[in-house]
Amino acid sequence: MMQKQNIRHLSLPEIQDVFAEMGEKPFRAKQVYEWLWAKQAPEFEAMTNLSKPLRAALEERFSLPSIKVDATQHSTDGTIKSRFRLHDGHLVEGVLIPTATRQTACVSSQVGCSLSCKFCATGYMDRKRNLEFDEIFDEVALINKQALEQSGKKLTNIVYMGMGEPLLNYKNVLRSIERITSPEGLGMSPKRITVSTAGVAKMIKQLGDDEVRFNLALSLHAANDRKRSEIMPINETNNLKVLVEALNYFYKATQNEISFEYILFKDFNDAVQDADELIKIYRQVPVDLVNIIEYNPIDNARFQKPSPEAADEFMAYLGKHKVNARLRRSRGKDIDAACGQLANKA
Repeated sequence: MMQKQNIRHLSLPEIQDVFAEMGEKPFRAKQVYEWLWAKQAPEFEAMTNLSKPLRAALEERFSLPSIKVDATQHSTDGTIKSRFRLHDGHLVEGVLIPTATRQTACVSSQVGCSLSCKFCATGYMDRKRNLEFDEIFDEVALINKQALEQSGKKLTNIVYMGMGEPLLNYKNVLRSIERITSPEGLGMSPKRITVSTAGVAKMIKQLGDDEVRFNLALSLHAANDRKRSEIMPINETNNLKVLVEALNYFYKATQNEISFEYILFKDFNDAVQDADELIKIYRQVPVDLVNIIEYNPIDNARFQKPSPEAADEFMAYLGKHKVNARLRRSRGKDIDAACGQLANKA
C-alpha cells in the first residue's frame, strides 16, 4: 500500500495544483490551508466548510498526522507539563510556564537527545528521531490552547529548551518557526522566540548566514573548557574559543539577542573563581542577559543544588562586575517540568 503524503508538508501553491488536478475550485485550496495552519484542524473530518466527498477524497489521498496530549500534570505554581504522543507512538514533553506578565511555551525538538549532558534527564535517553516541523508547530498550538483555557491569555513567548538539541534538527526548527510566525499560522513575533543550543558552532554560524530573526541562548554551564567538557561532551568538539567566535559571527549578521544559561552546581561551578571565568566569557560576546539557574536534581546525576547563600554570593559578585544576570527560580519542579528534568515521566 502506497504511503500517503503528509498534506502539511505541501505549500499553498502545491495544494492549489492538487486541487486543480482534482477539478476543485482554487479557493478550496485556501480553505484547506487555513484549516491546516490557522485553525489547526486535527483531521480532515473537522474541515466543516468542505463537502463530505471532498473531505473523503483528501482522507484517501493524504495523511494529517497531528500530535495528541497523552498526559498532563499541574504544578502548584501554575506550570503545566504535557506529554505529547506522536503519530508513531513516540513521546515528547512540553511545558506551559505562566507568570504575571508572560505565558511561555517550552517545546521539544527531538525525541530524546544525542548529546549526553551529564546534568540533564533527557541526556540519559537515546535520540530516537527528529521532530518534523509540523509536530513542533502542534506542540506550540496545543500549549497555546492550554494558556487560553487556563488564563484567557495567548502565548507571549516560546523557548526551544525542551527535549533535544534544536540545532541538530536545523531545518525542521527553522520551518516550524516560519509557520509559528506566519500570519497564516500563529502570527507570533520572532523576537519572542528563543532557540537554545548546547553549542553547535557550525550551525550557530549557519543561523547568521540565514539571517534568522529569533533570539539565541547558549547553554554554557561552565566557563572553562575542562569543566565544560566534563559535563557537556559536545565541548570536546565545540570548545569555548570556537563558540565565542560563532556567537560573534551570529550577532554581527543578525543583531539578535544572545543570552547565556548557566546552571549552578554545588562545589563544581559556583565559586568566585567560576564567576570570574564567566565574566571573562561574558565580555567577549555581546550578551544581553545571563540566566543563572537553580539546579534541579535528577535521578541519574551526582550534582547537587548550591545553598541559597552560595547562589546569592555568586549573583552579588556578577552584579559588582556589571554583568546583566538574573537568578531564575525554576518552575514546575514538583512535576519534573523544570529545566533539565524532562524525561517522559508522568
